Amino acid sequence: VLRQACARAAAWLRKGLALPVVAVNLSILQFRHGDLVQQVVDALRESGLPAHRLELEITESVLMRETDKVLSTAARLRALGVRLAIDDFGTGYSSLAYLQRLSVNKLKIDQSFVRTALQGPGTVAIVRAIIEMARALELEVVAEGIETEAERAFLAASQCAMGQGYLFARPMPAAAFEAFLAAQ
Repeated sequence: VLRQACARAAAWLRKGLALPVVAVNLSILQFRHGDLVQQVVDALRESGLPAHRLELEITESVLMRETDKVLSTAARLRALGVRLAIDDFGTGYSSLAYLQRLSVNKLKIDQSFVRTALQGPGTVAIVRAIIEMARALELEVVAEGIETEAERAFLAASQCAMGQGYLFARPMPAAAFEAFLAAQ
């Protein structure tokens, strides 16, 4: 998947399409088996994708299971210029100290918070706290799972500049995504 994502993204960039980054989810198995850093180096070299155009997403649960190995691997990936994101932020039990030690670029607020944000002040406070913390740490923040205009408006008013979800686009095959990018 990593090789295919890098190859496809590099091809779109060569066509002049506006693709800021391609994000690939990592699993715990990729940290446990094989040399993830070498796999990334190989995928970037084979595809010609610039390292800063690749973003690897790590869930909080992966971070908590293999902390030392993840931190070591993440440091090597960051040294390559690869971007790192913590996916599903807020659903795990990670120490906030890991945010600095991991040297991530982005926090992705879990969609469960987006879905319930408009239902009560408790979730509103959590979402706004995550956004403010990310801004204070100079991290990008993305809200996942935005499905309604009301959710988008709440997040925009809360200073969350990026979002993803069905409100913007549904999953699509590569050819349809290429046409989507070309229309932007």
